[in-house]
Amino acid sequence: MERGSTNVRKVGQSTLAWMVRFHYGHPDIFDRLFHITRGGISKASKTINLSEDIFSGFNSTMREGNITHHEYMQVGKGRDVGMNQISSFEAKVANGNGEQTLSRDIYRLGRRFDFYRMLSFYFTTVGFYFSSMVTVLTVYVFLYGRLYLVMSGLEKSILLDPRIKEDIKPLENALASQSVFQLGLLLVLPMVMEVGLEKGFRTALGEFIIMQLQLASVFFTFQLGTKTHYYGRTILHGGAKYRPTGRGFVVYHAKFADNYRMYSRSHFVKGLELLILLVVYLAYGKSYRSTSLYLFVTFSIWFLVASWLFAPFIFNPSCFEWQKTVDDWTDWRKWMGNRGGIGMSVDQSWEAWWIGEQEHLRKTSIRALVLEILLSLRFLIYQYGIVYHLNIARRSTSILVYGLSWLVMLTVLVVLKMVSIGRQKFGTDLQLMFRILKGLLFLGFISVMSVLFVVCSLTISDVFASILGFLPTGWCILLIGQACAPLIKKTTLWDSIMELGRAYDNIMGLVLFLPIGFLSWFPFVSEFQTRLLFNQAFSRGLQISRILAGQKDIGEFE
Repeated sequence: MERGSTNVRKVGQSTLAWMVRFHYGHPDIFDRLFHITRGGISKASKTINLSEDIFSGFNSTMREGNITHHEYMQVGKGRDVGMNQISSFEAKVANGNGEQTLSRDIYRLGRRFDFYRMLSFYFTTVGFYFSSMVTVLTVYVFLYGRLYLVMSGLEKSILLDPRIKEDIKPLENALASQSVFQLGLLLVLPMVMEVGLEKGFRTALGEFIIMQLQLASVFFTFQLGTKTHYYGRTILHGGAKYRPTGRGFVVYHAKFADNYRMYSRSHFVKGLELLILLVVYLAYGKSYRSTSLYLFVTFSIWFLVASWLFAPFIFNPSCFEWQKTVDDWTDWRKWMGNRGGIGMSVDQSWEAWWIGEQEHLRKTSIRALVLEILLSLRFLIYQYGIVYHLNIARRSTSILVYGLSWLVMLTVLVVLKMVSIGRQKFGTDLQLMFRILKGLLFLGFISVMSVLFVVCSLTISDVFASILGFLPTGWCILLIGQACAPLIKKTTLWDSIMELGRAYDNIMGLVLFLPIGFLSWFPFVSEFQTRLLFNQAFSRGLQISRILAGQKDIGEFE
């Protein structure tokens, strides 16, 4: 499927050559006479046909041609070695597969293939991306289903059934055995078999162990999120575009702000959502509290969350050096504080980046916007469920209890609106007045919350639960506001939506930065990361370069 196939793919390519094979990558040889006499291979669309080369394979197959695989020579293909460059490449390919899914070529081939050829067709084109998206969606469905069971009290009523208590042991055994396969052993099996055929099964087993020690599972789990996000967003909104990735040997320290801009919406937001789901499920769930079943059920999801949140920093050279951490924090605060303007790039201002992240919503259809809004409503489940579990509810199921909880959200929006007005009037010329205004608003908000804390007899657990309940609600309001931006911009609420987005990005950035800052205190963490990412010769050269460079910035090599 790609030029310069490696050992791992050689067996698969030879097998697929006599069934169905589509060339994805730069074509090596075209039969010019065959294609010219059958309409050529040019396409009129630059978005649907983003992955232009594979459509030549589609056309050849539909016109009763074939794509063969000849092993004349085998060389290694130069590719990017930086985390961000690899993610950009994966995003580009995922976008291309999303557009392929929407194309008429896939439809025509799917209607004409027999069952066995359809299996190979699924494997060689959009099947892997579709199955990856279904895998991630299954995690969401499972956790939100569990959230509903816990918050509605249905789980508790089920556990009180004596028949369930007697039959819980077989369920534990079944889930325990299933969790072993959830670690990805079935996905690893094809790689072990192919390497075993090439070099022997002892070598294949050794390579598998080395890959795990090099945190390959963390890397590929993170790339699973990249594929799912861009593939799903392309299917929903379209808008695929070419992403330059480069071909050079690039190993450099990416700033925290760069990583946040690149992975915020694709990984960090989703990872924190799953994290809150797991915490709420652990806090309110009763089913697995006294058994090890909770660990078996959620271990793979915890691993997914950790990979999506921290993989960009684990594979970022010099990420845990103290000076680099200080510089990253300074750069992050400067980027968050700068106001956007006409012609300002995304790496200079948070506002410019935030507006650019919504570009796909401006070019999509009404049906996609409606679906985006409906999907955003899932965040209201947190607030609705947690409000009725607080002491303030007094076990009341009245809808007024839920309605009163929205007063808190309206108060937050009013405060954000006042901050936005203050930023416009005092932010440039009267910095002192602006800071005094923010301080007074903060003290007023804390005072109101303290009165509610005393009057309603709230406990610390109630406050923590309220935060878990209202944070997703604010994010729901933010997503709906972004989807309805053309309408909201005609009112005075757009500045409040922007300030709400800035507040959430500040919170997410702080949550992600705290573990990095803590680990940067310990010098051995940075040394361990260098040995993990690079071989011994490169690690030694990196240390020598630091000594020779002195005070110069030595975190970048190209």
